[in-house]
Amino acid sequence: MTRIQVAIIGAGPAGLFLGHLLHRQGIAVTVLERRSRAHVEGRVRAGVLEQGTVDLLHALGLDQRLRHEGLVHEGTKLSIDGEIFHIDFRGLTGGATVTVYGQQELTRDLYDAAAAHGLPIVFEVEDVHLDDIESAHPTVSYRKDGTTRHLACDVIAGCDGFQGVSRKAIPAVAQKTFERAYDVGWLGILADVPPVDPELIYCRHADGFALASMRSPTRSRYYLQCAVDECVDAWPDDRFWDELCRRLGPQMADRVTRGPIFERSVVPLRSFVTEPMRHGRLFLAGDAAHIVPPTGAKGLNLAASDVMILARALVHFFKTGSESGLDGYSAQALARVWKAERFSWWFTGLTHRLPNMDAFARKMQSAELSYIRSSRAAQTTLAENYVGLPLDR
Repeated sequence: MTRIQVAIIGAGPAGLFLGHLLHRQGIAVTVLERRSRAHVEGRVRAGVLEQGTVDLLHALGLDQRLRHEGLVHEGTKLSIDGEIFHIDFRGLTGGATVTVYGQQELTRDLYDAAAAHGLPIVFEVEDVHLDDIESAHPTVSYRKDGTTRHLACDVIAGCDGFQGVSRKAIPAVAQKTFERAYDVGWLGILADVPPVDPELIYCRHADGFALASMRSPTRSRYYLQCAVDECVDAWPDDRFWDELCRRLGPQMADRVTRGPIFERSVVPLRSFVTEPMRHGRLFLAGDAAHIVPPTGAKGLNLAASDVMILARALVHFFKTGSESGLDGYSAQALARVWKAERFSWWFTGLTHRLPNMDAFARKMQSAELSYIRSSRAAQTTLAENYVGLPLDR
C-alpha cells in the first residue's frame, strides 16, 4: 500500500488545480483519472474564465499561453429580440474583466505543467473504491493494468464530476440535494470562422435563446436553445446558420460568417447542489458537488474557487495539525456556490423561453430586461456576478 497525504479523484480542472496547489506546498498527492489524457483534453467545455480563475493560473505560473492567446473581454452584449445593448464590465466593477480561453486549452496547460513539475497522475484507472472515509485514515483502491492497488491517505478530494464515485461514497442519509431541471438544452457548435462580434452576445428571442461566443479570433462557438432531447443530426449546417441569424436579428445576422461545422453537441440545462460538501475525510469540489446551467459561465470557475478554498484549508491542516479550515470548508464553499447558482438560474430565466412560461411571464421577462437596459445599478449587479464575486463574498 502506497502512503500519501491527499488522494485526488478526477483529473479535470478541479483535480488538476488542487493537485498543483498542494504539490507546490510539498504535500504528497496522487491524482486518479478513469479516462485517458487525450479524452479529458478533448472534452469541449466552458471557455469564459473569471478574473479569480485567471489570477489562480498566474499564481501557479501557468498563464503563459493564456496571456498570449486568451481574449480579454471588458463587457458583453444583450440582444432583446434583435435590439442590442452593452454591459460594461470594467466600468461597472472597477476594472474587472473576463477572459475567453477554452477549457481544453486550460486543461492542456495544467497537464503539461504536471509532467514538468512531477505531479503524479494515474490515467485509465478502473474500479475505484473509497473506504473508511469517516476515519482519520481513509483508503482508496483502484485497478490499473489488471492489478489492484491501494492508497493510504489522510484526505480524499472528490473532483470526479456528477457521475463520479466520490459523491456516491457518501451515505444518502448524510446528504441533502437540491435540483432544478429546465427542460431545455443548448445545441452547441464549433466552426473555424471569425466570431460575429468581439464580445459575447446573449440573445433573448421569441423562439428561444441564442449565444454568440468564440474560442479564438478564427474559431467561433455558437449555441441555440433547443429541446432537451434534440437530435444533432437534425441540424445540418444550413439549418443551424439560418436559425442563428434569425435569433441574432438583422443587426448581427449580416456579420455572421458561415462555414463548415465540425463539432455539434446538446447539453441539458440543470441546477444541482449537494450539501454538505464534506463527509468525514472526503471533500467534494466542482461538478461532484454542484452543477449550474451554462448561461452564467460559472461551472469551471466554481470548481476553481472550491479548490482554492480547499487547498488553503488543507495546507493549514498539514502545516499546523488544526482542522479549523477543514471544518469550515463546506460552509465557505457553499456560500459562494449558492450565489453562483442564483445568478445562473436568474440569467437563464431572463434570456430563455422556458416550457412553463406563459404570456405574463414573458411580459415580466421583457420588463426586467428593459429595466436592466435603463439602470446602471441593475447593470452593475449583472456585471459583478458575471465577472465573479470574491471568495469572501
